[in-house]
Amino acid sequence: MLLWLKPIRTINKIKIMKKILLAFIVITSMFSRLEAQVKSNEELKTLIGRSFTYFPNLKEAQNGIVAAQQKLELTRINNLPTVSGDASYAYVQPKIVLPFPTGPNGKIEDFQFAAVHNYGGVIGANYTVLDFGRLKANIEKAKTELQYSKHNMDYNKSTLAFQVATTYYNIVFIRKAISIQDSVISFLNENKNIVDSKLKNGDAIKVDLLTIQAQLDIEINRKVDLQNSLQKQINMLEYETGDTSINGNTFDFDLPVKQLTDALIDAQAGNPDFMLASDRIKQAKDELGVTKLINRPYVDVGANVGVKDNYVPNVNDPRFNYNAGVNLHIPIYNGGRTRQQIKLAETGIAQNEFAIESLKNNYRRDIGQALIDIQSNIDRIKNTEGQIEQNKVAQDITASRFKNGVATNLDLTNASTNLQRAELTRLQYEYQLCLAKVQLANLSGYQYW
Repeated sequence: MLLWLKPIRTINKIKIMKKILLAFIVITSMFSRLEAQVKSNEELKTLIGRSFTYFPNLKEAQNGIVAAQQKLELTRINNLPTVSGDASYAYVQPKIVLPFPTGPNGKIEDFQFAAVHNYGGVIGANYTVLDFGRLKANIEKAKTELQYSKHNMDYNKSTLAFQVATTYYNIVFIRKAISIQDSVISFLNENKNIVDSKLKNGDAIKVDLLTIQAQLDIEINRKVDLQNSLQKQINMLEYETGDTSINGNTFDFDLPVKQLTDALIDAQAGNPDFMLASDRIKQAKDELGVTKLINRPYVDVGANVGVKDNYVPNVNDPRFNYNAGVNLHIPIYNGGRTRQQIKLAETGIAQNEFAIESLKNNYRRDIGQALIDIQSNIDRIKNTEGQIEQNKVAQDITASRFKNGVATNLDLTNASTNLQRAELTRLQYEYQLCLAKVQLANLSGYQYW
């Protein structure tokens, strides 16, 4: 019979191993799919990686992991034996003596029953033999706290990565806006030279030159404002990463757009915010488990060995002594405190379960808003293409007519302004689309770095 059981057990083990391997492959491919579908450039990834080693908040979170690990180790050794040494001395008066017959003749002498100088030294050991699950429950609680610290680190990384990505694309946007301003300023300078030449030839009046100069001053001031904003964003990048230089010039962050339900499923599976919420529920349950064990008994053993005087009949002579025993501790009554603590722990569990439902609702709202922003900005970008082409043609025609004296300086300024507005509008929509995708990736819990 045993010969038949052995191959059956082997077959069952192989089946179990296959199932585990299959599950591992599925989980690995799922996470690979989630990360592979997000496209971000290497420079952004490098900056985010630098921020992880530079930003002080992450160092604080990392130290929290170390503290939680140390707490776990401390909990594990709580039931190890304890050994302690004690020494004591006491001077006791009055001396305790009684007349007592001694010797063969019955001579009456004072017999001392206790020493005046009481001294002793002892080494004792104590070990909890049976705690009815207390240690195991506290270890599980410490493990959950460690897991919470690790997920808190992931949450801080995700938040910091989002901040760095936002700053990065803010810089790209402002640089592109400055480039548009440069083209506008260059265009106005060219036409200012034309007006200046016409003024010298008597084909224009001074007010034309002043008008175009006023428009030029406005555009130069806008460029100054943009340069000021750019410097602020570079300072923010240095605050986050310790670096101030980037070469990126495109909104190249991309990810496939999913339905709201699928995106929310991704968020619940990969966003550290949900992991922390689940950890808080687990912590509350662990706290309840520990609380329920308060009224359980526990058994410990103890032993002491040492020297001490005060042993009759020679009370002043030190003597070797020892003792050993088993103790059973049974909590009987504590005024209902344990029952109230259990109720409080159960309320804490319910509170954290409500919190995760609120979190789901908030993420459903935020993901839905990000999806709306993505789609609306895609549509807006398409709609601006025709406007830009039309305004380019209008500007070229107006510039040509202005050179030939058919169009006025005001016509030229209006044409330039319309083209500038159209290009800035498209740039704004491209920027908003990129940030909406970064927001969606962050909400979904994708580690795009």
